[in-house]
Amino acid sequence: MPTRPYDLPPVSSLISFEAAARNVSFKQAANELNVTPAAISHQVKALEKDLNCTLFHRYHRGVQLTESGAYLLVALQRGFEGISEALGQLRAQHGRTSVTIRSTTAVSSLWLTPRLAQFWRRYGHISVTQVVSDAVTGLAECDLSIQYGDHAGSSGISRALFHDQIMALGSPRFAEQNPISSIAELASRPLIHMDAPETGWPDWRAWYDAVGYHGPLNTAHRVNNYIIALQAAQDDMGAVLGWEGLTTELVTSGKLIQLLPQTVPSPTDFYVTLHNTASDRAKLVFDWLCEMAR
Repeated sequence: MPTRPYDLPPVSSLISFEAAARNVSFKQAANELNVTPAAISHQVKALEKDLNCTLFHRYHRGVQLTESGAYLLVALQRGFEGISEALGQLRAQHGRTSVTIRSTTAVSSLWLTPRLAQFWRRYGHISVTQVVSDAVTGLAECDLSIQYGDHAGSSGISRALFHDQIMALGSPRFAEQNPISSIAELASRPLIHMDAPETGWPDWRAWYDAVGYHGPLNTAHRVNNYIIALQAAQDDMGAVLGWEGLTTELVTSGKLIQLLPQTVPSPTDFYVTLHNTASDRAKLVFDWLCEMAR
């Protein structure tokens, strides 16, 4: 005969004991569980036999927990609380009508949104809600998140989406008005700098250090948002650093062009994390995003 998992007593005896111990009464436990006091007594005796210890002192007018009984009651209540919390989370997860994805403004606008249109054509029965924020807090509150950085220590299941090459981009008109033939020459031209250290993205100084140039840099414009930086570049205001995975559409359409052949590999990846591992819908979106990246 197979043994019970973890060698636990029958669940019915544990439930009967917990009700009797919490009410300090076999009669009240019987009323709560809609059984007879004799049935409660039988279940408790079976449990005491299984555990080889006395759980209640029995008196003519009632019962009282022994030290062993009090210890078991606390353990059971903690276990029931954990079960209740898990059930609540599962109900909340499966009750959601959509899968939530958190990403930055740049990732949402330049990479995620164009691809979600393809997802909806393929999986029209699954609703996907984007939570767009450049803050780094509240990631785990969503089903999935797309971030930039080292995903080795992230919570949940993470996969790299793309490992970018970073290049110098500018509008065709800017390139025509500012002929550039070398790294040093680009350094003297108007450069659009992005002041957003919280993103962890390399800036112009880091890019130039990587290509071996350590001289002075021109500072034409400073912004704190990558979408604004790209728009400024399209408006002929200066050169901007272009992440290949994010700017492909702009380059393909001719709105921006590569100013120099030199590229620098991004030090870390853009990656997606599955936080809600219990949701089949979230897993499907996660697998689809990884497939799209490949």
